[in-house]
Order: sequence, then C-alpha cells, then structure tokens
Amino acid sequence: MAAQPVEKPRNDSAVGSGFGFGFDIPPGSEDSASRYAEEIFERPTGIRGFYYNPYTQVVLLGVVCFMCPGLFNALNGLGAGGQLDSTTSANANSTLYATFAVAAFFAGSINNVLGPVRTLLLGSIGYCLYIGSYLAVNIHSDASGFVIAAGAILGICAGLLWTAQGSLMLAYPTESQKGGFIGIFWSIFNLGGVVGASVSLGQNFHSEANEVGNGTYIGFLVLTGIGVLVPLIMADPDKMIRTDGTKVTTPRQPSWKTEISGLYIALRTDPLIVLLFPMFFASNWFYTWQFNDYNAALFNIRARSLNNLVYWLSQIVGSVSIGLLLDQRHLRRRFRAFFAWCILLVFVFVVHIWAYFYQRQYTRQSIPNDADKLDIYDRRYIGRVFLYIACGLLDAMWQTTAYWMMGAMSNDPAKLAYFTGFYKSIQSAGAAGVWRADAVKIPYMSLFISTWVLLVAGLVFALPMIHLRVKDHTEYEDELM
Repeated sequence: MAAQPVEKPRNDSAVGSGFGFGFDIPPGSEDSASRYAEEIFERPTGIRGFYYNPYTQVVLLGVVCFMCPGLFNALNGLGAGGQLDSTTSANANSTLYATFAVAAFFAGSINNVLGPVRTLLLGSIGYCLYIGSYLAVNIHSDASGFVIAAGAILGICAGLLWTAQGSLMLAYPTESQKGGFIGIFWSIFNLGGVVGASVSLGQNFHSEANEVGNGTYIGFLVLTGIGVLVPLIMADPDKMIRTDGTKVTTPRQPSWKTEISGLYIALRTDPLIVLLFPMFFASNWFYTWQFNDYNAALFNIRARSLNNLVYWLSQIVGSVSIGLLLDQRHLRRRFRAFFAWCILLVFVFVVHIWAYFYQRQYTRQSIPNDADKLDIYDRRYIGRVFLYIACGLLDAMWQTTAYWMMGAMSNDPAKLAYFTGFYKSIQSAGAAGVWRADAVKIPYMSLFISTWVLLVAGLVFALPMIHLRVKDHTEYEDELM
C-alpha cells in the first residue's frame, strides 16, 4: 500500500527511522527548517519498514560498490594490477578514465531516464569484464590488448555506476545526515578494498614471483559477479521515505533532448559548482603516484599486498571520522564546511612533505630490482607503510568532503545526478591524463609534485564556493532548476 501523507506538517521530532539509530530531527534544526515546504508521510513498519529504510538501502548500495569498484580498487592498489610490468595497467587505466570522463558527463541524463537502480545494474557489469581481463593476461601474456579494451568498456560502465551511486547516496538522507550516510557508504565500499587486499595478502604471502597468481583474480571475479546481482534486490526510490517523513524526490523522466539540456541548466542555475571542478580534477590524480610510483616501485608483492590492506582500512577510518565531523548538528553547517577544509589543507601538506623525503631518494632509473624491493621485515618498511596509511586517510577525507559539499548545495536527486556526473567526469579526465603520463614514464618526482600542487589548488578554488554557497540549511528556492 502506498505511503499516505499525514494531515499536517509536524514540527516536533521526525518520524522514527525504524532502526532505532537515534537520528530523530529536533525542532529548529537545519532539517526541520526545510520540512515545512514538504508533505510528511508515515513510514512503513515491520519488515517493509526495515527494507524501505534509507539506512538499509545505503548499505545495499555500499555492498554493490564493495563487490565491484571496491575490488577494482584492491586490484589497482597492488600497483600495476598485480603484474610485474606497470605499462599495461597504466595504459588500461588511461583508457578507462578517458571513456569514464565522457560517459560520466552524460551519465546524469541517463540516470534520470533509466532510473538510478537500473543505471547501477548496468554500471556494475563492466567490473567483471575488467577483472577477467587480468586473469586472461595472467594466462596468456600477449592479451594486454584485451585489458586495454576492457578498460575502455569499464570506463563507460563506471560513469553510469558512480552517477547512480551519488544520486542515491545524497538523496536518501536528510540534510543533517548526509555526512553520516557518506561515511556509512564509504566504509562499506572500502571494505571491498580490505577484503580484496586480504585475499591477495593471504594468497601471495609466500610468493616469490612478485605478481599475483590466478587464484587471486578468480576470487575477485566471483565476488564481483555477486555484486552485479545486488541492484536486483534494491528498492525503487519512488517508494522511499526519509527518516524525517519527507518523500525522496523521484528524478524526472523527460526526453533525451531535455535531459541533455539539463546539464547546461544545472550549471546555469548553480554556477558556483564550477569552483569545485579543480577539487574534482585532483580527486583521482594522486592514485597513480601512490599505487604505481610508490607501492609498485618500492615494495615486493608481499609488502604491496599488506600496504594495500592497511590503505583501505585507513580509508574506513578517514571517511567515518570526517563524516562524523560534517554531521555535528550542534555546529553550524558553514563552520563544519570551513573546519573540514582546514583539516584537508593540513593533511595535504603533512602527507606530501613526508612523502617528499622518500621520493627524492629514488627515480624510475634507480628503482630496485625485484629481488631487492622492500619487504615487510625490512627496517625501512615501517615509516613507509605509515605514510601509505596517511595517504589512505587523506583520500577518504577528500572524497567524503567533496560529496558532502555537493550535498550541501541541493537535495534534488536530479540536480545531484548532474553534480555527481560533473564530479566523475572531471575526476576521470584528470585520472586519464596522469595514468597516461605514468605509462610514458614521466619522472616520478614530476608526477609527485603535480599531485601536491593540484590538491592545494583544489582547496584554494573550493574556499570561495564554501563562503558564497554553503548555507546553514538548503532553501527551497535553491532546489529549483
């Protein structure tokens, strides 16, 4: 039975979540201020209440990304996709992010036509193909062309998956819950990296080949196949009611022509999103240096696997920590935005000053032979693995804050689909460039310095957007496109 609206808007605490999480919305909060413009609906109870709870759906969303991009991250985090030669991996990633950049730019339109759940299903399929291509190249060494082609297909699929993910993740929570929902999602998603890294570490702990075996790729492939099936059991967003009783707005479904013009309208009605574009551009740039030019360059396969594990574990800590800060309702939302910006700035300089002292000790020409790479029992390993942990923390905090800032600009799922499409498109354009730069052997130090500069530039450009656009609660007129 469809949810029925309550006769009049309520100004007391929000309708219960059905989970007992204690996230009721107090009067006078940033959520209650915007609730008067919307009808309040009774939430379902019992099993239906559990299934249609926003927390349940964001967990399922996290599981999809746990199984698909999470395991992709675990594979990439090994450096060179677990292979000896990083050239094929770098070229595949360059192709992947080039197609991702194009696909993500229009993925918001596709998401609004097909619906986010169908878009999520289509997007997840490419991850199976990509992981399978590494298994193929492990069996047939001359199959590197297949890896690059699979990367191109995955780029299209990833554009769809991440746009649908962003639209759902930012649409289900109330305003004051967005940081927490991002943290929940990011933690589950990064468990994919943790599980994948654990599988890799267990299977390669005694390996002397310095590349992962077929069993690792087969394990990843099976888990990714399961992830493809999860969107089939996710709820239709049309039937979702937030924990404060407001209905999730269903994305419009007009013609393709109107949807494509919506990209322009989103920019015209919210032009300050442009100030986040440098932050978007930098948000995947650092992976190339971290994965290929640090982890793969310096460490043997056992150390690479352990580094990969602690990197994704630190991502969970980073995303939850910054998410809790961004949801502190006793602090004004503008204050939270500026405080998070300051934390990111400090972390960027701490991590990169630390990394500089290691990077200046080696070049592409001086990296050790396979037999001489750092192992987990070497004394020099300790400081370097802690740097990798710090890199993971910074990555998670950066991505979570970028999503939160977009969520602070709107509650409209259609508009958020465009924003996340811009985010993934620009992010991927940067990633395509830096992976190609790595494939053509640009000096390590040049790639490292470019990473540092772009992160600082992203924060500098974001500062005026925070000042001009982030308010203590989103006004109704800000939702209009």
